[in-house]
Amino acid sequence: MIKIPDELLLKIIKKALSNGGDYADIFIEHERPLSIQLEDDKIEKVVSGIDSGVGVRVLYDGKSAYAYTNDLSEDSLLNIAGAVSSAVKERGEKDRVIDLRRVKPSVDFRIKYNPHDVQIDRKISLVENANRAAKGISPKIKQVSVIYRDSIQNVCIATSDGTIAEDERIYTLALVQVIASDGDVLQTGYEPVGGLTGFELFEENPFEEIAVKAARKAVKMLSARKASGGRMPVVISAEAGGTMIHEAVGHGLEADLAQQGLSVYTNKIGQQIASPIVTIVDDSTLPNKRGSFRFDDEGTVSQRTVLVENGVLKSYMHDRLTAMRGGTESTGNGRRQSYKDRPIPRMTNTFIERGNGSPDEIIGSVDKGFFVKKMGGGQVNTVTGEFVFEVSEGYLIEKGQVGEPVRGATLIGNGPEILKSIDMVGNDLGFAIGTCGKDAQGVPVSDAMPTVRIPEIVVGGEA
Repeated sequence: MIKIPDELLLKIIKKALSNGGDYADIFIEHERPLSIQLEDDKIEKVVSGIDSGVGVRVLYDGKSAYAYTNDLSEDSLLNIAGAVSSAVKERGEKDRVIDLRRVKPSVDFRIKYNPHDVQIDRKISLVENANRAAKGISPKIKQVSVIYRDSIQNVCIATSDGTIAEDERIYTLALVQVIASDGDVLQTGYEPVGGLTGFELFEENPFEEIAVKAARKAVKMLSARKASGGRMPVVISAEAGGTMIHEAVGHGLEADLAQQGLSVYTNKIGQQIASPIVTIVDDSTLPNKRGSFRFDDEGTVSQRTVLVENGVLKSYMHDRLTAMRGGTESTGNGRRQSYKDRPIPRMTNTFIERGNGSPDEIIGSVDKGFFVKKMGGGQVNTVTGEFVFEVSEGYLIEKGQVGEPVRGATLIGNGPEILKSIDMVGNDLGFAIGTCGKDAQGVPVSDAMPTVRIPEIVVGGEA
């Protein structure tokens, strides 16, 4: 971890504010990542290293100026502080007293086995065993890709509010992608596992079992017939994760998009935007989830934010800048990919709260419809709410029972309309993980939904 004396931190902040400004902060990062990639039955890449640097930011008149460096000398740090201060014109230095103090997080996360204490040979064996397990499922498995990653990210954020926040984030991630073929038909199985956790991840989620699950899904979907398109009832399983909520709703509730008029939810605080049985939460305090942390990348304590309560829009996700513009407080959603990036509002762990219905009851309520077990990728227009999502694993529902698998299906709809139409919410909850991209930055996230019923939505497929 980089250690910069408190006296120098204070000097840098004062330099950043030397021409005025409403707020300044320093982001210090030291990261040690490792990545192992297997393709075509052999280890293709093993990449490790250290990346360290510092970013300095000043906020003024609802705008921000940001500069960063990996030169940690005092002169360099004061130079970038001077660079951001020059963005503030004709404001004049304010007479302010800054007394830096360290703040404590509201939560802590237990790491049982630090991945950097695990020998790399053991990690390579983990990857190779997963590859063998997937390949052994069927001769129809033509390609297996396995990736293992871990990283230790130490951050320190010092602010002109007088706070110093420190966080150590230990991430472990592994994923398997399988391609199966039968004649001209190709199908993919994909399964990731990971979180803000150590190597104990694989005690709870044996990686060979994850690989087998991906392979079996790819093989199963080879024999599935093509989906028939049309409007029909759809049940989305908790196992599908919260991809739809993340993409079709979550991004539209990030305050920067809402304030710029680039969200269908702009100026709708206090309005009914979803079914009364739908409550949506963003929560970075959840134990060991991929989107969790002790402090966000602006030093704000992690927290649980209710975005939608019983269908009513209660809050957007704010960083300090959007909170300043909106005359409110940050919700702890200021996140960045690294010290090279300025923070922006981002989701953490975003999900629909559990309801009262059992998954079997929800499926049983549909006479003829479509069951989504796994979601694929998708596209959404945050301005209009229109979306298209691929279904990577889907089944017909016949007389209240999950029936034969179908392939090539998509879900097509409008986020606000679908939210308002949900009429059953299950008592289960399944999380999916990912790396969310926005403004050329990627950050670790998770999302979740219970099993839900949508009375009618367009399922794309064959006419």
